[in-house]
Formats: sequence, C-alpha cells, structure tokens
Amino acid sequence: MDWRWDFTFEVVLPRLWEAAGITVYATVASFLLALVGGLILMVLKTSRNRIISVPVTEFMELIRATPLLVQIFFLFFVLPEVGITLPPLTTGILAIALYNSTLCAEVYRAGLQAVPAGQWEAARALNLSPLRTFTRIIVPQSLPPIIPALGNYLIAIFKETPLLSFVAVGEIMHASKVIGSEYYRFTEAVTIAGIFFLVMSLVSAQLVRMVENYLNRIILR
Repeated sequence: MDWRWDFTFEVVLPRLWEAAGITVYATVASFLLALVGGLILMVLKTSRNRIISVPVTEFMELIRATPLLVQIFFLFFVLPEVGITLPPLTTGILAIALYNSTLCAEVYRAGLQAVPAGQWEAARALNLSPLRTFTRIIVPQSLPPIIPALGNYLIAIFKETPLLSFVAVGEIMHASKVIGSEYYRFTEAVTIAGIFFLVMSLVSAQLVRMVENYLNRIILR
C-alpha cells in the first residue's frame, strides 16, 4: 500500500480537522434536540387522551420504521416544495434529531416505568405535591437506567453524521470523499476519517461513563 505521509499531514489532517468541527456541532445539536423532542413525544404518547396518544404513537412507529437517510432526503427535497428552505446542515440536524427523539422517548418511558408505583403512593401519603414527587423522587430514581441508553444514542448520532454527506454537508466523511476525488487518493483520507470517528467515539463513551458515575454518586448519597 502506497501511503504518503506528506500528503496525510499537509492535506488530509488539516481539512479533516476542520470538518470535525462540523461533525461535532451536528452531533451535539442533534442530540440536544432529540432529548427535548423525546421528552415531548413521551408526554404526548402517554397521555390519557387517545386523540393525542394514538396519532403520536403511529407517528413514532412511522419514523422508526423508515431509514434515516430516506428521512434526510425527504426533508431536504420536500421542505423547499412547501416554501421552507433551510441550509443542508440544519435540515440534516433536524432529520437526525427527529429520528432519535422517537428512540429517546422510549428510553424516558422505560426509565419512569422502572420506578416502583409504591414511590408515588408513599409520596402521596407524605402529602407531597405531584410536581415535587416527580422532580425530587421519581426523576432521580429513573436516571440510572436512562443515562447509559441516552449515552449510546449520543454515540449513535455521532456515527450517523456521515449520512449528511449525501446532502453536501462538509462533515468528516464528506471531506474525505472530496479529498479523494481531488487527488485520486482515497486511502489516506478514508483511513484518517475512520481514525477520527474511532477516537471521538471512545472519548464520547468515556464522557458518558463519567456522567453516569457522577449521577450515581449523587443519588446514592
């Protein structure tokens, strides 16, 4: 294999490092939107009003049952048809966030349902308000099983960002393909892109474990 180190350090690394900023931004923005969207979907899905819960449940099933790339294409090409024109990066972030919000909603629901019903009954016996019960008793107990799952989705979102290259977003994978097309050398560009993803995934996983351990220490006090 003909590996050129001068090409790697002079061309590949600087351009992929710049593209890494876009990848991190898309990951963080999508994850934060997914967290908020998942909470909203969970509340709507668990509503006692079937007029609300049934359509939301079907919508979530539709999103989970279709490929993310198809959803990115749908938003990218359909939104302009209805008068909504967004930059490719914004469109991609919305698509990734929407897809993962349906997954986060199930994580929230599972975490809350894992708290024994007796906790609600004990809080009512102590004459605690529903809001205080939820924020001080239910939520802290539901966090331990939720955090690892949400952390996995954060890493999954990071790995999904290469799909944005299909709508010309200059993230890491798109930059590596452009470099390969310009210089007719894909080996260095694609390999370094893979190393970028590996290192950043490992760092993200370590940060998630640190957050999980920190929350466990707080809850166990």
